[in-house]
Amino acid sequence: MNLPSRLIALHKQSRDLPIAERVEVSCRLAKQFEKAGDYEAAYGALEEFWPNREQTPMVEGFEPASAAEILLRVGALAGWLGRTRQAEGSQETAKNLITQSIEIFTKLGRADRVAEARGELALCYWREGSYDEARITLGDALGMLGDEYGDLKAVLLIRAGIIEVWAQRLNEAARFLNEARPLLEASNDDALKGAFHDEQAVLFMKLSEGVNSSDYVDRALIEYAAASFHFEQAGHRLFQGRVENNLGYLYFTLGRFSDAHVHLNNARKLFRELGDIGTAAQVDETRARTLIAQGRFAEAERIVRTAVRALEKGGEQALLAEALTTEGVALARLGRSQQSKEALERAIEVSETTGDPEGAGRAKLSIIEELGDQLPLDELVPIYRSAIDLLKESEDPSAAKRLITCTGELLDALVRIEPDVTRSLILTWEGFSLKKHLRDGERAVIERALRDAGGSVTRASRLLGFKHHQSLISLINTRHKDLLQTRSTVRRRRRPLFSQPNKVGTGKKREKAEISVLHVEDNEAVKSLVQEILTAEGIQVSSCVTGTTGLESLKRHTRYDVLIVDNELPGLSGLELVLRVRSIAHRRNMPIIMLSGDECEKEAWRAGVDDFVRKPDAVNELVSRITRVLRKRREKSRTK
Repeated sequence: MNLPSRLIALHKQSRDLPIAERVEVSCRLAKQFEKAGDYEAAYGALEEFWPNREQTPMVEGFEPASAAEILLRVGALAGWLGRTRQAEGSQETAKNLITQSIEIFTKLGRADRVAEARGELALCYWREGSYDEARITLGDALGMLGDEYGDLKAVLLIRAGIIEVWAQRLNEAARFLNEARPLLEASNDDALKGAFHDEQAVLFMKLSEGVNSSDYVDRALIEYAAASFHFEQAGHRLFQGRVENNLGYLYFTLGRFSDAHVHLNNARKLFRELGDIGTAAQVDETRARTLIAQGRFAEAERIVRTAVRALEKGGEQALLAEALTTEGVALARLGRSQQSKEALERAIEVSETTGDPEGAGRAKLSIIEELGDQLPLDELVPIYRSAIDLLKESEDPSAAKRLITCTGELLDALVRIEPDVTRSLILTWEGFSLKKHLRDGERAVIERALRDAGGSVTRASRLLGFKHHQSLISLINTRHKDLLQTRSTVRRRRRPLFSQPNKVGTGKKREKAEISVLHVEDNEAVKSLVQEILTAEGIQVSSCVTGTTGLESLKRHTRYDVLIVDNELPGLSGLELVLRVRSIAHRRNMPIIMLSGDECEKEAWRAGVDDFVRKPDAVNELVSRITRVLRKRREKSRTK
């Protein structure tokens, strides 16, 4: 049933019901629309009780339970509407309404409803960048729930993971998400599963930034494909757009800028169609970072300036601080130093006001990195010391690397200073030693890198940006001998998920390079992931998005060794395509793998597939499955 029909049906259904039942029906439908990211439809479901968005909902004379439900749903929706429209004061309005609902639910003894309301309140704090408040609020909510509230507990755990990722407390984020995983196995909620996989992907993406790990990147891509699949199953276009934005950011960090722009274009188009101004601004900020990395500074500055203006109107201070920092970097690269400094100082102020030390620390490092050669040493040193204090609890792998870079900037600044100026500064600072301070800072950063690397000097060297681990060993042996005890035996490197090092003389790479695959799939994220996995192994991949075009390709005599096909396709379904392929003379014996999330495995085997792979969880098995079906076909042909 489409949206207008559902709303009409709602009004007809509830017209003659008692008020309590009308509230229950309206809130249930509003919550469904809200989960799908269709906030206008959610408002339509609540309009009887909230006719004017600028005013509070009408609950006077309602039973306490009904009043609390309306206050909770309207409060949650007000927060989301404020995020999409960047409406000033929207998060405060949302928090006030939700808090009122908590007070009523508490008096009624409804612990589950209090927990859900606290989860919505935590989102408001998160949007504002008040991570400590969000963390405390979610902790209280989780403490109220037993195991019988599986889906609600999973929602709260995923939100806790989101907050810790934004706060750069990555180990805590992993803990919350791991706790949510078994709850999701028992859930049938595709939207919830999509949110989990999306956040898992963001976590892996963050972990990959400081260590350049292909393992983390591979895992992030798998999780994004899973998230896209589940959001597609749930019909949630808004959240599919967020996956596209996150993929754009991932490809930006990998330096694959053309791929980044493709995904960012997809995301921005979706958000504009859906009227989500706030998330469109977030896409613009990511695009600006990509353009800066490409050296296209004027375009970056223009785009991020637009993002800042959009975010200034709302209450999402963490996003605003990020955009201001990116704007400051773009301005510095254009040589507009004073404007750059003003933007970065404002980013620091916004972050500190909302209680986001990570954001403030990153902005301070940007001042040193971008403007260090233009600012006096007596201004740079306090900024650096403050950045260390702000980032000392960070679990972001790239933070240590940036601190080391800034140490170099300060040493360069020291070299530039005239001797008499240096003497004057030392006298003024009452015995302060810059060299000692920088060495202490260097020791602290190296110690942290070793700790995060589990004592592995090789991995710590990558975290710190050294080209060779011998550079770090030399520093430890000469300047920081007390750190020798923190070293450990270098562990054997874990095997990558998909790509194996080629052994000379095995011929395996040459063998796989001879394999040609046709992949028929209309989900862009899954299609990209399969392309990534197979091409990394030297397998040639051609793609098409409909069953009809797949059939036309297979009717021709183009060489394809294996067909990989989804079931849910535009035009011919995957099952229909398999049946038609088996009737084509030159494709009759072609190995076919169905890669699908549908419950159609029995039908697929009957249609004539050679293997069935569950999408998205078993995508990483594709290479071994291809090898197996080809081997079976060869063995079968030899026995004839």
